[in-house]
Amino acid sequence: MAESASGYIQHHLQNLTYGQLPGGGWGFAHSAAEAKAMGFWAFHVDTLGWSIALGLIFIFIFRLAARTATSGIPGGLQNVVEVLIEFVDGSVRDSFHGRNPLIAPLALTIFVWVFLMNSIDLLPVDWIPSLAAWVTGDHDVKFRAVATTDPNATVGMALSVFALIIIYSIKVKGVGGFIGELTLHPFGSKNLFVQALLVPVNLLLELVTLVAKPVSLALRLFGNMYAGELVFILIAVMFGSGLLWLSGLGVVLQWAWAVFHILIITLQAFIFMMLTIVYLSMAHEDNH
Repeated sequence: MAESASGYIQHHLQNLTYGQLPGGGWGFAHSAAEAKAMGFWAFHVDTLGWSIALGLIFIFIFRLAARTATSGIPGGLQNVVEVLIEFVDGSVRDSFHGRNPLIAPLALTIFVWVFLMNSIDLLPVDWIPSLAAWVTGDHDVKFRAVATTDPNATVGMALSVFALIIIYSIKVKGVGGFIGELTLHPFGSKNLFVQALLVPVNLLLELVTLVAKPVSLALRLFGNMYAGELVFILIAVMFGSGLLWLSGLGVVLQWAWAVFHILIITLQAFIFMMLTIVYLSMAHEDNH
């Protein structure tokens, strides 16, 4: 049971990876060792596919709501979209202190897109991998449906936000102002010689603060979603134990964790959005 449970867990936590095989050709990895050997240029097809598909679903839903919007009695879809837009707009007004028409649409996109990717975690863990096995005809195919449990996805989103932070920091403060922010704070002195001595210290501290922003974005989302997915997988292992009482306990735990997980997936989308707003607001500040 221990070996089969271990194999079941490993199977559900491995991505469908496409890259260059050890023999020189290109194809899908059939084991974790093959996926690791593919190196940096390997593609997690399941993560890319689901993130793109859910992004298109987000665009389709909001476009449909915009096309069917009415000034009269709104329908259910229009109500939901309007509530989301008002919620995000209020969050931006409260936390963003600059002027940039990009921030509110960016925040809305982040919240809804991350929420949709997280919400796949609420589906039974075997449904999508079983569907992938049926489609491909390969019962050993690895398929990971929750894109935010893959650090490649969360790091990619975090680096995109980080690029915007750098771009707007330079745009608002200028190159000299941005470099000065990194080298002349938090410690300063009117004595030029002392200030020159403090530059390396300031640079080290500010670089750590700067790099911590994308790291906090990526790892917080990944860690919480990975842990949640792992709990669902462990509960699924209980169903396969063959023990009636353990399967019954699994039913209760599955329901309880799914209800609690609704809060987690929403909260993680909200936190990612709010941190993005706050970091970009800091990038627009020019107080020094």
